[in-house]
Amino acid sequence: MADKNKYIIGTSGFSFKDWIGEFYPPQTKPKEMFAQYTTFFSMTELNYTFYRMPSARTLASLSEHSPPGFEFWVKLNQQISHERDLAGVDEFVDNLAPLIESRKLAGILLQFPQSFKRTVENRLFLARVIDAIAPLPQAVEFRDSSWEHDSTYQGLREKSVALVVPDAPPIRSLFHPPPISTSPIAYLRLHSRNARYWYKGEGMRYDYDYSEDELKDVLGQWSAIEQEVQKIYTLFNNCNRGQAGKNAMAMRRILGQIK
Repeated sequence: MADKNKYIIGTSGFSFKDWIGEFYPPQTKPKEMFAQYTTFFSMTELNYTFYRMPSARTLASLSEHSPPGFEFWVKLNQQISHERDLAGVDEFVDNLAPLIESRKLAGILLQFPQSFKRTVENRLFLARVIDAIAPLPQAVEFRDSSWEHDSTYQGLREKSVALVVPDAPPIRSLFHPPPISTSPIAYLRLHSRNARYWYKGEGMRYDYDYSEDELKDVLGQWSAIEQEVQKIYTLFNNCNRGQAGKNAMAMRRILGQIK
């Protein structure tokens, strides 16, 4: 049996119109979504920060309107991770101050595209980004299979950075490591298992509904490293039509966190 206390479960974002009536009650207004979300989960991943720089004002409001102990993972802005412009690092980090001060920042998610392959140049760039953000907690998600290498895991261990282990379709070119611990915390990100739609655009890529057996399969795989880490942050990114919320709640029920 999985250790239910190790898994901190949530979704990649919480504000989606197509969740109303599917996950949130009918007639829920956009400004009410976060309050609804916090009744189900104690953690979320902020993905809007990938598309635009976070403002301290917005993060202060989220912190203020979340319960004690609630945690946020904040996705690194694409200007840094995808456009390789480190000029925005200080602004990004400075605006996280409200979450840091309230002790609600779980960490920063560094997600790189599949085009970001394991080359000397990219390894050096990754090290620069990690060092620029340190000492804040970080987790790195690769998409390309070239990063499946012992030196990748050892390098992250040396910097105490978590490796994001994605649950994704069985496509050979995708990054598919087994559950691995490279820091005191682990990070599982569930996307989809549908290879047919992975390259059809984000609208279809993450349109997937995990079955109970698939969720049990995931937990079975992760049981191997439960004793090596303090927490396993578990984020569902299959956000179409409230599927992420429903699957996250199903995993909580399987673990016995809720009835």
